[in-house]
Amino acid sequence: MKRGILLLWAVAVVAASAWAQGTGYPITLVPPGKGPYEFPQGYQIPWDKIDMVVTEKLAANLYSLHGSVGLDPAHPDGAGGRVAVLFGPDGVLMVDTEDPQLAAKTLDAIRTFTNGPIKIVVNSHIHSDHTGGNAFFAKQGAVIYSQENLREEMVNPPYGSKPDAAGVPVSTYRYGSAGVAPGTPAVTIHMNGETVDFIPMMPSHTAGDTIVRFNKANVIYIEDFYRNFGYPFADHANGGSIKGMIEAVDLIQKLAGPDTTLIPGHGTLVTKKDLLGYRTMLVDILGKVQKLRDGGKSLNEVLAANLTAPYDATTLGDTQQSKDRFITEVYDEVKDFPPVVDGKRTMPRRVVPAR
Repeated sequence: MKRGILLLWAVAVVAASAWAQGTGYPITLVPPGKGPYEFPQGYQIPWDKIDMVVTEKLAANLYSLHGSVGLDPAHPDGAGGRVAVLFGPDGVLMVDTEDPQLAAKTLDAIRTFTNGPIKIVVNSHIHSDHTGGNAFFAKQGAVIYSQENLREEMVNPPYGSKPDAAGVPVSTYRYGSAGVAPGTPAVTIHMNGETVDFIPMMPSHTAGDTIVRFNKANVIYIEDFYRNFGYPFADHANGGSIKGMIEAVDLIQKLAGPDTTLIPGHGTLVTKKDLLGYRTMLVDILGKVQKLRDGGKSLNEVLAANLTAPYDATTLGDTQQSKDRFITEVYDEVKDFPPVVDGKRTMPRRVVPAR
């Protein structure tokens, strides 16, 4: 009798443990680095020393991967961009593909938890730390999805060289189609027991942004229009804008629930309430720069005003480059800000290297 009671108790413990694990997501295995980081002049990224590892478990079959901390000057919190991987009997769906130098390592990391075929890749935006491995994964059999604007940016890049043609998305969709409300999925994938929505975004980080919603896991990959490591980067050369980032935050407030896990392309996992302080900062800086520029202040004078000072303490790993780039973008936007045409905003061509 006593033995039977002990056996029932053991079964109950195992069941409780399994239940707790099933409802305990997300689980952060390797948090991003916080810095500060210093890199000497002429520093070259040691790609051979960067490891790709599972950094978060978002659900039983939804993981995210990132590269080593402290080695990539553009993203010292975790080398390259974050990759999300949905896996199961239907194969693998990936959000983004990392830098080209890390594509094979990314596949090796995926193979530590699934041997399923790589079926689908969706690109969140154009930058090479998110699309650089496209050709590699296309050659593994993946079909690549993206906004049409991203494909156009890739085929006719405003800076840099054209990528391997194998990595150009083959299935595309548009933001801003007539009669389609912002936040409406352009593509829905039913795979591995999950329902995945590809939602085209307004021009924000770039003109070709997509967020990816995993409905059952209650997770949204929100790419790079939000970041909590360094100041915002609106890639004007690729049609992004700071004002578009405010619109993107407002849309997320409608799409996400209070407990929805949001996965930025860089930095820590957040929920939608964490985006409100970010929005406040964007609005505040826009207003202050507008006032200074309307008063005839030059860009150098606005940079010297150190407008970001109140926010420096809460922005992980900020650098002078990050702050100056942000203020320069705002300065460009507050005068003759162009409208969105065909889902794209043609911004001033002050080219800033992608990060």
